[in-house]
Amino acid sequence: MNVISVLILYFVGINLVGLFFMGLDKYKAQRQLWRIPESTLFILAIIGGSIGCIIGMYAFRHKTRHWYFVFGMPLILIIQIALFAAIMYSPIQIQIM
Repeated sequence: MNVISVLILYFVGINLVGLFFMGLDKYKAQRQLWRIPESTLFILAIIGGSIGCIIGMYAFRHKTRHWYFVFGMPLILIIQIALFAAIMYSPIQIQIM
């Protein structure tokens, strides 16, 4: 398995986890159970699950009234895209193995 395959697998997995956690937190909120901390949801977004968290926010209609989620999750995604673009178009060549 090459590096690109591992990275794709990681991002698919972490986004599925972000989506799942948004749904799970919505489920727990409706039943007044122990909730997933908001910091955990943001950490999932920061480590690569921002797309899954955003999809989960709107698919489950969860956390859409909190301005820091409505603006914070897309901001995290924009920063991640900018970092990816900066790395890809950097004049410095990074060789992996």
